[in-house]
Amino acid sequence: MKLSPAKSIRGSVTVPGDKSISHRSVMLGSIARGTTEIHGFLEGADCLSTISCFRHMGVDIENKNGVVTVHGKGLHGLSAPSVPLDCGNSGTTTRLISGILAAQGFSAVLTGDASIQKRPMGRIITPLSMMGADIKSIHENGCAPLQITGKPLSGICYDSPVASAQVKSAILLAGLYAEGETRVTEPQISRNHTELMLKFFGADIRTEGSTATVRQTPELYGNRITVPGDISSAVYFAAAGMILPNSEVLIKNVGINPTRAGLLTVCKAMGADLTLINQDHSGSEPTADLLVRSSSLHGTVIQGSVIPAMIDELPTVALMACFAQGRTVIKDAAELKVKESNRIALVAENLRAMGADVTETDDGMIIDGGRPLHGASISAHKDHRLAMTFAIAALAAEGSTELQDADCVSISYPDFYTDLKRLVRS
Repeated sequence: MKLSPAKSIRGSVTVPGDKSISHRSVMLGSIARGTTEIHGFLEGADCLSTISCFRHMGVDIENKNGVVTVHGKGLHGLSAPSVPLDCGNSGTTTRLISGILAAQGFSAVLTGDASIQKRPMGRIITPLSMMGADIKSIHENGCAPLQITGKPLSGICYDSPVASAQVKSAILLAGLYAEGETRVTEPQISRNHTELMLKFFGADIRTEGSTATVRQTPELYGNRITVPGDISSAVYFAAAGMILPNSEVLIKNVGINPTRAGLLTVCKAMGADLTLINQDHSGSEPTADLLVRSSSLHGTVIQGSVIPAMIDELPTVALMACFAQGRTVIKDAAELKVKESNRIALVAENLRAMGADVTETDDGMIIDGGRPLHGASISAHKDHRLAMTFAIAALAAEGSTELQDADCVSISYPDFYTDLKRLVRS
């Protein structure tokens, strides 16, 4: 795809539903008693992989007119799949379903695309095995495909070496079935959508600091879910609004859960002109409209507890740092290496190709802003977040940019280019 510079970005946009919440609503709806109705579900490839997996386990899931209806089978009502469960490109699907499968009365194989078969699954295999699960990496390399044979589970107290909502969620979902109490403590608090939704569906769960505790649960009950807009999709338009001159964009109904809203903290630290309006805290997930205008950004240090709250937004924040005065340092972000791609290496490589001053480090990047970007040939390496980040970079660069693997945005934002084209002023 060839992309040209833009003069500004103006207008309003509603981004797709939150990917994390969409995944979890289908999973919990499937193992709940009764019907779950999901509004605002993300129609991206990752979330559709989750629907497919549960359909293969006997769950009736309708997807009509923007509403997904899940006819739950209860905690023990899933059926053995007749084929391997294909998680596609979705690490969330792979890791969270593993927690559910660990306690079922059947065996199943979890697999996915080439990227999934390189992503580390030892981080869930270890704690689930401690609970009594029979879970193996078929190729014995700590990655998918995974062979999982359901077993009776026992609760554990687990100190996770990484702040990962996927790891935490896999353990908590297994904990629904485990005898006694299951407790997970993280080094920092990761996104808490699983905890909020488990409570909403009737689980006995509590949180204190960075520790979440769940007790064996006799039943979950279907519910009505409204999925807010994904802040990880909003970041692209927010960045464009900040770095392009004479810009103003309103991003509607975005989830601002504090465990996901690290982006807002960092934008404030960088001096961004970003205002929250129409805030709504009435549901289980708080929302707001984000009003973003052209900004005079300055460098900052991004580290520590804010990192898990914005891990998916960091590639785009690195782009913003290229347009900030001074130095921006991103650290404590080694998790970026084991996403859909090594996002530290590829973001640094692609930004340098466009003329930015970026130094890759073991756990992040050092970016000295103020150097103008120019067009280049950019490979997204089939990573949806890189494709969208560098589509925005192309708007702010001199000359045209050739973006390879551009269509991988379908994983999380199928209409991204349509929405972007509508807002761009050339």
